[in-house]
Amino acid sequence: MMMPANAALWFLPFVTPLALWVAWSDMKWMKIHNRAVMALVAVYLVVGLVALPFQTWAWGWASLGVVLVVGFVLSAVGLLGAGDAKFMAAMAPFVALGDLSLFLMLLAVVIVVSFVAHRLVRRTALVQGLAPEWESWHRQEFPLGLALGPSLLFYLSLASIFGAGRV
Repeated sequence: MMMPANAALWFLPFVTPLALWVAWSDMKWMKIHNRAVMALVAVYLVVGLVALPFQTWAWGWASLGVVLVVGFVLSAVGLLGAGDAKFMAAMAPFVALGDLSLFLMLLAVVIVVSFVAHRLVRRTALVQGLAPEWESWHRQEFPLGLALGPSLLFYLSLASIFGAGRV
């Protein structure tokens, strides 16, 4: 993996609560809040300066911009929600360009597993009883935040173990 292991270790404690919050809030409200997106961007802004070489950190902002533009186009044509597009853009700087294909495969697997698990779990009476007001149980759309947040966590966790700089 191209992501430096020490950078992934720096990011994990700050990214973990945000990624879990995004998964939870998208299931509960079918919404990824702007403050979650801004908080993730702030983590990259501050922690990234410590964790990454300056040039790598600076190029991360370009990836945020590219993913934001692509995400807004996909959102405009109805392929994903605006919150999903914004969160994906905020996630982009955390993924090393050399790991992009690996991350996209990981994301695809997590989306499929999350989708199947969500569809099965929402049919159970126990889940309906524990959180009957959650939007995602009653809507046709899939809460993509349920896959986006964990995908970033899995990637950073893998990078912390197998990333560049590890022997």
